[in-house]
Amino acid sequence: MSGSSLEMLARAAGLSVQWTDASGQPRTVSDDALQGLLAALQLPAQDESSRRASLQRIEERHRALPVLLSVDAGDAFDMPPALLHGEQLAMIDEEGRPHQLAPLGAGCYRAPSQYGYYQLDAGNHSLMLAVAPPRCFGVGDALGTDKHRAWGLAAQVYSLRHANDGGLGDSRAVAELAETIGRAGGDAIALSPLHAMSPVAGHYSPYSPSHRGFLNWVHADPAQVLGAAALNAALQASGLASTWHLAQQGKLVDWPVAYALRRNVFRVLHEQFAHAPPTLRDDLQRFTAEGGDALKRHAWLAARQSQAMLAGESSAWQAWQDDWRSEASAAAFAQQHVPEVDLEIFLQWLAARCWESTQRRALDADQHIGLICDLAVGFEAGGGEAWTWREHVLQGLELGAPPDAFNPDGQRWGITSYAPSDLKASGFRPFIELLRANMQRGGGLRIDHIIGFQHIWVLPQGGPSTEGGYLRQPLQDLLRLTALESWRQRCIVIGEDLGTVPVGLRDLLAARGVLGIDVLLFTRDEQGEFLAPESWRKNAVATTTTHDLPPLAGWREGVDIAQLAKAHGFGEEEMRRRMRAREDEVVRLDQAVGASISSFRRTPDVARSAENVRRTAPEGGERSESSSLDMRPKDTTSILSASRGALKMDSSLLKAEHIPVLSPRAGVRRNDGEGDQDGEGNQAPTQACNYVAFLAQTPSPLLILPLEDALNLKTQPNLPGTVDSHPNWQHRLPENTIEQLQPLLQSIGTSVKEVTPA
Repeated sequence: MSGSSLEMLARAAGLSVQWTDASGQPRTVSDDALQGLLAALQLPAQDESSRRASLQRIEERHRALPVLLSVDAGDAFDMPPALLHGEQLAMIDEEGRPHQLAPLGAGCYRAPSQYGYYQLDAGNHSLMLAVAPPRCFGVGDALGTDKHRAWGLAAQVYSLRHANDGGLGDSRAVAELAETIGRAGGDAIALSPLHAMSPVAGHYSPYSPSHRGFLNWVHADPAQVLGAAALNAALQASGLASTWHLAQQGKLVDWPVAYALRRNVFRVLHEQFAHAPPTLRDDLQRFTAEGGDALKRHAWLAARQSQAMLAGESSAWQAWQDDWRSEASAAAFAQQHVPEVDLEIFLQWLAARCWESTQRRALDADQHIGLICDLAVGFEAGGGEAWTWREHVLQGLELGAPPDAFNPDGQRWGITSYAPSDLKASGFRPFIELLRANMQRGGGLRIDHIIGFQHIWVLPQGGPSTEGGYLRQPLQDLLRLTALESWRQRCIVIGEDLGTVPVGLRDLLAARGVLGIDVLLFTRDEQGEFLAPESWRKNAVATTTTHDLPPLAGWREGVDIAQLAKAHGFGEEEMRRRMRAREDEVVRLDQAVGASISSFRRTPDVARSAENVRRTAPEGGERSESSSLDMRPKDTTSILSASRGALKMDSSLLKAEHIPVLSPRAGVRRNDGEGDQDGEGNQAPTQACNYVAFLAQTPSPLLILPLEDALNLKTQPNLPGTVDSHPNWQHRLPENTIEQLQPLLQSIGTSVKEVTPA
């Protein structure tokens, strides 16, 4: 076989034949791996004849008239040849108003100066012209003239508590925290993903959603919409009031219990909704009408998934005997299961109204941004998003990461995404609808693994990660559409740009107004020294840690090293080596933080005085695009490891929604830094203030402090590379979290006010 023809086809398909690993070494994808990837992309490559045919298919795609063309406002662009055959060009905006196109000659035209969507028509041909603003809506746009920078906290939604939460953080807990932040002068609260999930029977990760365009209704607090009396009545009617309150005592979230409890209680709420006030019933009708086919089809799939769980079947639609590849099968199911479908619509309405209420409460507390939602990089291959857009989703491939120093075998994330060619053929409809749905829920959007805007590591489902390769994405189209929707929804955009970042990508993101993320533990020079705050990027969010890293208190003590040792079986010598290295890093961090604040006069609860602040930001501020210091493994799986004891419950309810039994102290672990965090947090104002003082001196427009660092906790929410050995996505925060935060919040507000970035 001719290697050159295989490489030519691979490159034409968007696959990178060569790539650079985390250590900077060049790698080449094997011929066998290329053939496997091309086959999954519906481009056979087993011989010369098949390669020629596949290459011809790609060329035909390129010649086809695009459904959508993205351009920059006021810039010149080439008109597709199909629209240049003598027919008069007509252009109208979204309001139906006609606009004149400015020809520049040789098939080149000037794009409108006003961003938006325009319809281009020429005879029987038409396309959508997406005209993008130069950059995304920014922090400065959100703040206006009131402030020069913003700050906020980051929270894992499930970890929060309130007096009647049933064992799981929800929208009410977020609202209470958001109001506390706002009253202290903060402007944002960054949240873990809120995406719709498949029924939870075991493992759970918020980064492995069923559908990113809809909401995870288990995080809705019904009392926010229906009133506390309605929730209490449903708890009594379901017979689960005592179980609901008992679930709150756990130190860890028991996801199957939390899911099943809510499923039963919320079902009763739906049954009782016929007696709700007319205004609420009318609002549900409006929500259903506005949701249209997208909401209806999501409800079909979600109802069928729930039925599959009860029957002990797979939740993946590809595995069902009633073939859901056929639209007729789905419609037939919906006709036969109207109450179940109506329940799913009700749950989406309830969740949507809860989060709208939460955002209003954040803004009413004088926040300028409010909720910063999190957009996962992909979705389950057998979930709702994959079914809704099944003609545009990668088939037989999943996302992951290439081999690196942390994971020599690479990573499999168990999720999928869209095929670039099919996404273009759809006119980017799935992507645009996804942006709108998530941006409308708050004032900010964090895009996980934004490196995926340029390329994604794909690998055959069921095959080794080492047989994967990078698949190119339509970067400029995605960035233009993101900027356009950002302004339409007035939503700031944050791109998680940690890990191995392609050279030049950070500059492109910054030029488009997409904020990066600078993490204290990663922001170092080539010698491993922590950068002074004035050398941090001015176009990135400044933060201390992430959900995939230990909080600083745990990092200082090497809690993460001990956890990894247990998970991977490190020997004593390896443990000692890593702990010695960590001790050296802690000294370096303390020196960097101490040096940054030593020249300022300090009071017991305030980082420093403004009068002494004098510094200038560097012109560039950009560190190297790829560094081993900027690497950590990604993981999209989690584990439910909570122990369960005896608890009497109605057996019919157990069968109805598979509610597992729950012990009064479910999942509590002591003296190992993994479960019981009682006693931590007492030193939070003292230690966290130093980190805040450091971050406040960076030129970042937005400072975000994770709650785990604010409370001086030690255990990270997710330990990448683990499944059963760490309770990922389960830890709950102390009951008096808001009370503990009060001194620190005042200190943060003071510190941020005192320092004006250059």
